[in-house]
Formats: sequence, structure tokens, C-alpha cells
Amino acid sequence: MSSWFYSSQYRIHHADCFDWLRECEPRSLHAVCTDPPYGVLEFTEKEVSKLRAGRGGVWRLPPTIGGSQRDPLPRFTVLTDAAIKLKRYLDSTLIAGVEELKSDLILNKPEVVVNVDRDRALREGISTAQIGMDVRTSVFGKEVTKFKTPDEDYPVNLRFLKSQRDDLSAVLGQKITYRDMNMQGQIRQVPLSSIASLRYGNTLGGIKRKNQKRIVTISSNVLTGFNPNQVVAQVQAATAKFVAPDDVSVKFGGEQEQQAETTSFLGGALMTSIGLIILILVLQFNSISKMLIILSEIILSIIGVLLGFVIFRMEIAIVMTGIGVIALAGIVVRNGILMVEFTEILLKQGIPLKEAIIEAGKTRMTPVLLTASATILGLVPLAVGMNIDFVTLFTELNPHIFFGGDSVTFWGPLSWTIIFGLAFATLLTLILVPAMLLISETIKMRVFKNYSPNKIKTEA
Repeated sequence: MSSWFYSSQYRIHHADCFDWLRECEPRSLHAVCTDPPYGVLEFTEKEVSKLRAGRGGVWRLPPTIGGSQRDPLPRFTVLTDAAIKLKRYLDSTLIAGVEELKSDLILNKPEVVVNVDRDRALREGISTAQIGMDVRTSVFGKEVTKFKTPDEDYPVNLRFLKSQRDDLSAVLGQKITYRDMNMQGQIRQVPLSSIASLRYGNTLGGIKRKNQKRIVTISSNVLTGFNPNQVVAQVQAATAKFVAPDDVSVKFGGEQEQQAETTSFLGGALMTSIGLIILILVLQFNSISKMLIILSEIILSIIGVLLGFVIFRMEIAIVMTGIGVIALAGIVVRNGILMVEFTEILLKQGIPLKEAIIEAGKTRMTPVLLTASATILGLVPLAVGMNIDFVTLFTELNPHIFFGGDSVTFWGPLSWTIIFGLAFATLLTLILVPAMLLISETIKMRVFKNYSPNKIKTEA
């Protein structure tokens, strides 16, 4: 562990530098510090030999090491200044719906610094690591053993009493027990106050990172009665006018980031499902036109979903509504497949095109309506949040029926999506699918003179 510190000089000891000095050539005139961001320190050959002998020494800082390389805090200050200015700018815009902007940046957190006199500690034969470990053990504790029971193990921590931990003089007055190798391994005790002192100050509350980049989060709740998406859009428009430093970027996270990721995933899932449906339909009917006619029901179902949410003034939940649309794509195409397939069967029997389409519509109307009605009615209890206690229903003959609860918040958008889309697509299927099939076959007969829908195709 490196014990380097910054002043007008570097005081370097052999114990601190051995790991990286031993990698240098015997007559090297420079040594690389592996603890960033200090960079490269220049040494003479005599100084390197002195370090290898373990005697240590003092060297001036090279002029090439600037403050930005030596201390990462100036770079973080640019980020904190930009965060403070952005918060003030957004507060000045007075965007409706924003409750209160809050920042997770804490610049004045009180701290107590234990300054170790390294020269005195070196003369006493005690390392800074030992001092730091003892101070940490006294304040935060250290697991020394475990109390074992037949069922579970309980850790036993050793630390000061609360009254002693809250008393800085007691922490500073503790004795550091160590083995002094300069005195043939003799066990000694040295008061912490003789080799260290306390300094009070302020520091950062913490530096948060995401993907190894420092971040400052500014957040706010949305007031009741405002649409979160509209409020976020206004905040994005205001943020776009804010001029940030070159090395600082402003991005939206939280629910907005999760919503974008979810939308991207659901969009990919929908495209995948439609692709599989297209593949199956082409293999089954061997016709592009019939495949497009059946796929049109997916578009009709999405239109029905949007109309339903608009008419009944319901809010769209991105996740569950998206899952409902994907499920709906596989449900509504079944009705079109029933109509088109039965029409093909009648055409192969020699029935004229128009009569075959009318007969298929009349014959398949009952199963189409029944299956769609059964699905819609089965989803209504889930959509309205109907709850039944089956235990009391059979024991006390009292089902305790009530509506609402947490389940309707989660499953409600999914159920209403399928209900609206399936109802709208089913009604239009009975009208548009036969009409589009008649138009498609008529166009084919006019374009291709030898084409007849009554011809029986031999499939390989």
C-alpha cells in the first residue's frame, strides 16, 4: 500500500517504493509510480541506490507533475460546479409538475482526519498501516471470532464502547500495540497521540460512479395531476439549452432510462414475433397476399388498443401494455387464419370465389365470435381486479369479493390491452378480411389471365 503524500516534497521510504523500484534497471535514472495519478518521478542513480539500501530520502517534485495529474479533485470540481449550475438553471425555469429538485451531492460533510507523523512513526518502528487498522478497529470494529449455535453462527466484533467511540480524546489516547522489529521483535505500546494528531474539516459526502465515470444525480418527484412523460419532455427541452463544460455530459436516467431500455426490448420482441408469424404463414399458404391480409389484423388490433386507452382515458404502462401487444399479435391472427383457410377449402371444391368467401364468413363467424368473447370475458375479472377468497368461500360460504388491490395495478394494463385489441380486431376481421381477400383474388385474375382461385395446387 503506497504511503505517498503531497506537500512541497515527496518523502519516500524504501518500504513504500520497493515493489516498483525492483522493476527498474540497476542504473535506471527514473522510476514509475504505479499508484495513479502521480505519473513518473525522476531519480538520480545515487538516489535509486539509496532507496534500494532502505535508507529513504527526500526529493523535490518534478515540474512535469501538475495539479490535475496529482489530485483528482480539481476534475471532480468541474463536475460539481456544472451540477450546481444545472440545478439552479432548472429551478429558474419553473417547470410545472416538478415537485422539488434534489441533488445527491454533499460538499460540506464534516470529517475528522488523523494526521500521522511519519518520521516519528518510523523512528518508533510502527507502520501507518498498523495505525490505520487499530483506529478502524476501535471505531468500526473487527470480527475476532464467531459464536456458534446448532442453527446459526453469530460474528463477534471487537471495538470501543459507544461512549469511547464518541470521545475523540479516548480514540486518540489509545495505545498501539505492535512488535518492533528494530528491537529484535520486542512487543511495545505507543500512545496514538504521540505519533498522530486530529484535524477537523469538511469533505465530500461521497463520489458516485457509473461505468467507472463520476456522476452527480439531480432528481425530483412529479406532482399529482401531471403526466410524468410531459414533465420529462419539458425538462429535456430545458436541459438541451444548458451549456455544460466540454468534459461533462448530461443524461437522463432513472425511470426515463429504464423506460427507454424496456421500449427497445419490447420493440425487438414484437419484431421477432411478427417475423416468426410471417414465416409460418408463408409456409402454410404459399402466398404473400394472404400473409399480408392476415398480418393486417395485427395493425387493426394495435389501433383498437390505442382507441380504447384514449376513449376510456387510461394511462399506458409501457411494460405490461407492450407485453399485451406482443401476446395480441399471436391471438388475432388465428381468426384470419380460420377465414382464409376455410375459403381455400371451399375454392378447391369448385365453389366460385364470391360465394366461397361469403360461405366462409358465415361458417367461421360463430367460432371466431365465441373464442374472442370467451377470451375477453375471461380477462374482465383480471382487468377490474376482482378478488375472491377461496378459503372462506368453501369454509364459511363467504368469498369476500372485492375489486381493486395491487394486482390490478400490475395486470390491469395487460388485460385491457388484450380486451381492446381483440374486440376491435375481431369485429373488423369479419368484414375486412373477406373484403381484402376478394379484392386480392380479383386483382390476380385481372393481372394474370391464366390464374384461377379454383385451381387445386399440388404442394411439394
